[in-house]
Order: sequence, then C-alpha cells, then structure tokens
Amino acid sequence: MDSFGEILHNTRVQKNLDLDRVAREISIDKRYLQGLEDEDNSVFPGEAYMIGFLRNYSNYLELNTDLMLKLYNNKKIQESPVPVELIAKPKPTWLLPAIIVPSVLVLGVILFISIMLVNKNKQEDDPSVVVSSKIKNKQYEIGDEKFTQRVYKGDQILVPSGNNPIVLTVHDTLSSFGIDTPSGVFYTDLAEESEIDIDGDSNPDLIIYVSDLSYTDENRGAEVNILARHGVSSSGSDVYTEDIPFIADVKSSHPQKVIIEDNRAYPFTVTASFLNNVLFRDKVDNSEAVETYFSKGEVFTANPHNGIRMWISNSNSVRFTINADTKTYNIDIGKAGHVLVEDIKWIKDNDGRYRLVVIELD
Repeated sequence: MDSFGEILHNTRVQKNLDLDRVAREISIDKRYLQGLEDEDNSVFPGEAYMIGFLRNYSNYLELNTDLMLKLYNNKKIQESPVPVELIAKPKPTWLLPAIIVPSVLVLGVILFISIMLVNKNKQEDDPSVVVSSKIKNKQYEIGDEKFTQRVYKGDQILVPSGNNPIVLTVHDTLSSFGIDTPSGVFYTDLAEESEIDIDGDSNPDLIIYVSDLSYTDENRGAEVNILARHGVSSSGSDVYTEDIPFIADVKSSHPQKVIIEDNRAYPFTVTASFLNNVLFRDKVDNSEAVETYFSKGEVFTANPHNGIRMWISNSNSVRFTINADTKTYNIDIGKAGHVLVEDIKWIKDNDGRYRLVVIELD
C-alpha cells in the first residue's frame, strides 16, 4: 500500500489541484502541505500540528481520515529505534551484583530528591503546559475582546446575554475541541475555525479557533481563541428585520456598494470625519432628521440598527468609516462640491441573506 504522503500527492494530482490553491482553501501554509506529501515532520512545530494538518488535508481531498492517520502511525512505528535491550550484548553474570547494588542505591537517592523537589515546586508549574488529572475546573467570562486561554474538560465559559449569561462547558479536549452549549455539543479540530450558534436562533454567535490540543492526553487541555461575533441577542440591540427591504424594492439608478454579506443583520456604527466645512443632515432608522453644520476637524458618529440616510453638501469633504461584526470598513463616496443623498442600510436577498450596502439616491 502507498504511504500517506504518496496518497495525498497522487490524490491531489488526480483532482488537478495545485498546492497554492489547496493552501488558500483550507488555510494551511503551503510548506506544511508539502511537508505532509514529503512525509517530512521536521517542518512542523510539533507532532500535534502535523496530525491536525494531516486530518484537515485528508478531509479536503475526501480521503479516509482514519486510514491516513493509521498509515502515519505505522510509519512512525517503523522509524522508531529498536529498543536497546534487543540489540545489547549480554554482560557476564558475575558483574550483576557489582552493578545492581550501587545502581539501586543511586536510584534511591535520585528518587528521594526528585520527590522532594516535586512536592516543593508543584505549585510553580506553568499552567499553560500542565498535564495533570487533578486540574481544578475554572470559570471564564467572554467580553468584547478576543478570549485566548488553555482550557480543560469541565471548565465553563460565560457568554453575556441580557441579564443572565449563557453557560458553556468544555466537553472534550482530546483530538478535537468540544464545547457543550444550550444548542448542543459543537466540535472544532486543531488549526480549524468554526462558527457556532449557542442560543438556538440559527445564527452564529461565536467564532472558535483551536491553536493547540493533544491527540493522546486529555489532561493537556486545549488552547482556544474565542470571539463573540455580535453578541448574543438581547433586548435593545436587535435589528428590525421586518423593516428591511428586499433588493427588488430598492429604487436607484446608481450601483450598490456591498460592504457586508451575512445570514443575519445586526447594528453597526457609522463615523464621519469632516475635512472641510459641511452642511450635514442625518436620519437614523425611524428617527427624525437632524441637520448640523460641521466644521473642519469635527467628527459625527451614529449607531443605526437598520440604516441611516445622509444629506451631504460637499461629499468629497467627508470620510466615512463603518464598524460592524468586529471589522472596520473605509468608505469613499462623492466628488468635490457634489451634493449627495446616501443610504447605508441593510437589504435582503430572496434567499434570506442580508447585505449592508451603500446606495446613492437619485
């Protein structure tokens, strides 16, 4: 049977795929993919990474992942050195007493010293690399910033949601990271990113990336990065989806600039920085329009749920920034001396997807 590296290479060639394309589509560096095909473990930072990348690459090529991992393990066993006791030349039996007695005494002293040192320093071990079956479970809370932590089976992660946080429990850290949510258990493999819905509304709430875990020792835990997408739904922060128009209902002779496409709509922030004096009028969602004269250097900020309409007397003198879904987008609109009416709002496709767009009105 071919080796796992040969199978990867031959399958990729049969599918007419090049390494650059595969690297882009599965987000694994090209040199690691080449290392898998060449069966060169020296390019990987650790065996766990090699196994994780092998699993991902095999899945991408639609291969039998369990078989590929078995071939890898078989190769590793074949390359392991022969135990010294199988090749060492037997020593004369008359030397045994002279060797055993001093050796036992030395080992006893070493064992005694080791036990003393372990008992003295066991509290000073680095928690990021603890391998212990007596790890005390901890509780963490996710905020607006990215959460990065080595977690262990039984640890709890609290996600803010209204008055009562949603409690997630680490379900598994062996071979794959499993998190128990009110919507069920979700798994993420090493070096993979996944989006999960924790409140059962069919919309992803968290992005999880697994940067380290063990395939052999559950007590090593898993290092994860977790980011809340927009926060779990709570009163006062929802978009009024019934007010979002369909694309066909939006009338404009100008092309739409699509900023975001997603499977749900969510509030966003618009920031306008004024480079010169500008007469500016804005209407946020269903509120009344407000007209303001801004001077050079001033800044305007609004937080629409559904959208904002803006009237701008000198559109080239304004720079717009939109913050949504933890990302920032710079928007250039208008020309010097151009009076402009602009909408930035959510619209929806016939297939149920949402788009945040910039529309110049006639």
